[in-house]
Amino acid sequence: MPKEVIETVIKPPMEDIASGKIFRPDVRFKYKMWLNMVMGPLALYVFAIAGWLGTAFLAIFFESADPLAGFVQYAADWLWPVTFWWWVIFLIIWIIPGAILVPIYFRSFSYSVLSKKGDAMPEIFTRKGIIDVTERHVPFRTITNISSRAGILDRLLGIGSVEIETAGTSVRGTGQPGPEEKIEGIVFYEELRDYILQELRKFRVPYVTGTEVVHREESPIPSLEGSLDDEILLTLRQIRDNMAPLHEILRLLKEKEEEE
Repeated sequence: MPKEVIETVIKPPMEDIASGKIFRPDVRFKYKMWLNMVMGPLALYVFAIAGWLGTAFLAIFFESADPLAGFVQYAADWLWPVTFWWWVIFLIIWIIPGAILVPIYFRSFSYSVLSKKGDAMPEIFTRKGIIDVTERHVPFRTITNISSRAGILDRLLGIGSVEIETAGTSVRGTGQPGPEEKIEGIVFYEELRDYILQELRKFRVPYVTGTEVVHREESPIPSLEGSLDDEILLTLRQIRDNMAPLHEILRLLKEKEEEE
């Protein structure tokens, strides 16, 4: 009995995306940015309080006859005022401005994936930013690796991202290579990765996902009709065809000289 072939079915809204339609991150991506904005000061607060109380305990331990009671009294006198002013400061300079800017920044994200069916060379388009607006066009022919990623917070929210690497891959702050571009905050990120991979399979060189190596079909790289590249290629072919009789004449002359 033949083995059953399991195929990945690309579900809507992939049909709209395949036509080059602009799409945006899911609203849960905005919630993720808000959580990251709060978790940063919270982690900083925990480390700062732990270091401060640890230092205070050591100082009291060497100076007081009853260090435990002295430390409890010290914490009762200072912990609440320090905590209160810490969060007041962060609320004014970080939380409130962030709560206003996050929705604006979230609305600046837009993506587009244009396949061979589109009106231009197949590419991935991303746009984001408020003051410094960044727009990137990544042609399919330059992509060297594509993978999907979902961290702990992403999985809790049910979203993920598609990471795209090209021949000119960027370098992270750690010195390690990172993705050239990311499509973030997408619910259907795995379907989107599979769709882009299907488009990449139409080219010659094998592409790599996070877990597999795919050898694409041997088919010519798509190009725009009437483009400069096509004109150059046509001209070179004509030169080659015109040079063929000359090469034949030179070969006959060489053979004649050798006979003589």
